[in-house]
Amino acid sequence: MEDKQKVTLYLSPDVHRQLKIAAVVEQETMSTLAERAIEFLLAHPEVLAEYAEQKHGNVHRVYHCPECASALVLRGDELTALVNQPTVIDDNSLSVPSLSVELVSAR
Repeated sequence: MEDKQKVTLYLSPDVHRQLKIAAVVEQETMSTLAERAIEFLLAHPEVLAEYAEQKHGNVHRVYHCPECASALVLRGDELTALVNQPTVIDDNSLSVPSLSVELVSAR
């Protein structure tokens, strides 16, 4: 067995339950799953930064799927179609009128 350090992690009951279930499903130990998750986050800190950004200031994120009839939003654990939503504005339908600018010199 390779040289390893023992650590203590304090997890919420829900996270502990999810880790336990994942360990059974993947037939791995909870320690192995936790180690893989920590190694991944240390190798890819941008994933953690993106997750933190999602937690602050964003109500939801809209996803555009080329195969789907409308845009989708992730609410909780469900993808919800934004069909016939009056508050959703498609960027392609926006038009900005061109302005003519006339310079006037002050005398």
